[in-house]
Amino acid sequence: MVQNPESTTELAAALEQPVDLNFQLPDPEDEEILEYDFQQQLDNAWLVCDRFDLQTEIWRGRILRIVRDREKKGGEGRGAGFLNWLKSREISKSQAYSLIELANSADTLLAEGKLDPDAIRNFSKRAFVETAKSPTEVQQMVSDAAQKGDRITRREVKQLSDEWTAMSSDLIPETVKEKSAEGAMPARYLAPLVKEMEKLPETHLAPLQQEIAASPDVDTIKQVTTDARYLAKYLDAAAQVQTISQSSIDMEVALEEALRLQCLNTAADLVKQASVLEQTIGKLYTTWKRLGNLSDRLYVDTGASTPQLRSLLSCIESLTGEIIEVPLDETGEQIIRLKVITENMTSG
Repeated sequence: MVQNPESTTELAAALEQPVDLNFQLPDPEDEEILEYDFQQQLDNAWLVCDRFDLQTEIWRGRILRIVRDREKKGGEGRGAGFLNWLKSREISKSQAYSLIELANSADTLLAEGKLDPDAIRNFSKRAFVETAKSPTEVQQMVSDAAQKGDRITRREVKQLSDEWTAMSSDLIPETVKEKSAEGAMPARYLAPLVKEMEKLPETHLAPLQQEIAASPDVDTIKQVTTDARYLAKYLDAAAQVQTISQSSIDMEVALEEALRLQCLNTAADLVKQASVLEQTIGKLYTTWKRLGNLSDRLYVDTGASTPQLRSLLSCIESLTGEIIEVPLDETGEQIIRLKVITENMTSG
């Protein structure tokens, strides 16, 4: 990644200012200290720790990035040197790349002029990470607030992100956007709706939009969000279930019927569970075949000199035969039996 030397220098200056972690915490048993003062001292100490934590993580990300890039340039062993470096410091690969991503985000925000180095201290660590993951427009709004001196927590980032999502989406009727702009419709209800509607094909959006436009209130928004979520699950699962795809069922008509009876959630869960069961059966068959092959190989390698191994093979015969038997409880009084029959439907 190409860095802006000037921005890097400014960030260094901003982050190199000493942070005193040896502050005096209030005595929890001191009854003379006012509750407000007690909480204020704790909040101040917490903010210092938060700031120190963020600064440390950014620099650790930069260090890790340098180690990784050095390995790419001249290392041998396909990154083994980088992985060994992480191992010696008890850092997982996912943690390392998370820190590198944080450092990249800090450098990008600085290089593009979206954030003043001094403003970084106004972020909590989680807020900064959340900002880095946000769309460019949200990053700009958050950066503007930070540069005004506002304390930025994850809650503020989420609020701004929700507002931007609601106001920028073409899926929300204008009347609802106007209510949101006036403060009559909280953006926190609209953002989940937009995210669910984005999963749907255009043909299924119109009825939901009409319902919202007809009753632009919180209860309707919540209900439509739930309907959109179940609708997306229904459509996604229906496309995956081979049993359904090989039938003559018109899933669109079935969907209309479920909507008319207000049982879309049940229909969606039904299709979803059918998909899960099909996948489970496929995995079961693959595991059953592998278990049988391993059993055959071990049988060939054993004999009278290995009675316990032979006993082991005898024990699992109930799992390797055409009829699979599995007890449902410790007493063995309830047993489930599955018969495996494989057929080639294209033969003959």
